[in-house]
Amino acid sequence: MPMRTVEDIIALLGGPEAAASHCGVGTEAIRKWRQARAIPAKHWPAVLTATGLSLSDLPGAPGETQKTEPTMASADTPPDGATGCLVLADGTIFWGRGFGAETATVGEICFNTGMTGYQETLTDPSYAGQVITFTFPHIGNVGTNIEDLESLTPAARGLIVKQDVTEPANYRSTRHLNGWLVSHGIPGVAGIDTRALTVRIRDLGAPNGVICHRADGKFDIPALRAQAAAWPGLEGMDLAKEVTCRQTFAWNETEWAWPDGFGQQVAPTHKVVAVDYGAKRNILRCLASAGCDVVVVPATATAEEILAHKPDGVFLSNGPGDPAATGEYAVPAIQGVLETKLPVFGICLGHQLLALSLGAKTYKLPRGHRGANQPVKDLTTGKVEITSQNHGFAVDPKTLPAHAKVTHVSLFDGTNEGIAATDRPAFSVQYHPEANPGPTDSHYLFHRFVEMMEASKANRG
Repeated sequence: MPMRTVEDIIALLGGPEAAASHCGVGTEAIRKWRQARAIPAKHWPAVLTATGLSLSDLPGAPGETQKTEPTMASADTPPDGATGCLVLADGTIFWGRGFGAETATVGEICFNTGMTGYQETLTDPSYAGQVITFTFPHIGNVGTNIEDLESLTPAARGLIVKQDVTEPANYRSTRHLNGWLVSHGIPGVAGIDTRALTVRIRDLGAPNGVICHRADGKFDIPALRAQAAAWPGLEGMDLAKEVTCRQTFAWNETEWAWPDGFGQQVAPTHKVVAVDYGAKRNILRCLASAGCDVVVVPATATAEEILAHKPDGVFLSNGPGDPAATGEYAVPAIQGVLETKLPVFGICLGHQLLALSLGAKTYKLPRGHRGANQPVKDLTTGKVEITSQNHGFAVDPKTLPAHAKVTHVSLFDGTNEGIAATDRPAFSVQYHPEANPGPTDSHYLFHRFVEMMEASKANRG
């Protein structure tokens, strides 16, 4: 009689819950049995007692039948059907099913808790250098389209999901997620225990790793492990230069609205220069919708180049990488703008760069904040906002100078979420008020920036 499969044995035990009960484990362990296609030896006695099977019936147990149906011969040997894997820098391997581009990519492995907006997430330039683990299992079910793009070229290096990508079921879809990923050279791995991986990141910090998709199931694990271990990580890495625009351009597209789609700002009242450290399109749309004539300049623009446009205000965008590294060239430019006392508004990396320009310091968070359900308290109003966030670094509030104050704090971990200068019109937030994807609780910040510009223009006469 052929060796029983893990699925056969789970069925004989009465299903996953009953199997877990017989062996004194949780159902998460049963999922791991299925993933490895083997039952750990410590559970064999309980399984044999409950099912009446013999030892030779168990996959992975000693016996001649093991030769005809091998399980994992070693830690580096993929289980049957594995076409994708995640290899962490410490050597840990997660096996799965590859999709998207057939390639390997290295980066920081992070997790995102958002339940919608995976296309906006994948195209957010702030994810440069990162592989995204989605905690929501059904990624890809609404396909992709040409409107939900936050940048033309996706910056994320790959994605990890629980469930296989299904056919799209949304009227706005124009392309399957798999085909979209292939066209951009981005690999994905499905079938990984994303809950276990997320807990690992939560408890131990975001690791460096490589994800690899090989349709033939052949992996050079030692090489992938060495690649993961050799990658230097995001700390000290300036990525804004990789995702910024290459030349100055004007922006007048406004936010999307049913049923007309995107609009255009034809009667702006304020001139804003947006410094592009990796700006999301919807941030620019929010500025345009608030009545701004937006001019976008590269991350490396000097104060003189910014001020040459004669702006009423300056916006500092989101972006990827270590703010201290980007600050080498960004801080002098921002300080030059601050000296003019023009209104300044920063988001995400722009928030961190404003803090550095005021004299504060930043540090790397162990796991970061990524998702569309992050609670933040506005200390000015006492209100709590549910926010969209994506950042791995934070401002150290203890290093803020006397002429700056904390305005917002995270209700998850108490980290800084906003600051304001007290001697000039400059403020910033760590989160994403443009809300693509995410809630719209914080849209008021764009109007606060406009009010600041109006007051500044009134004072100038």
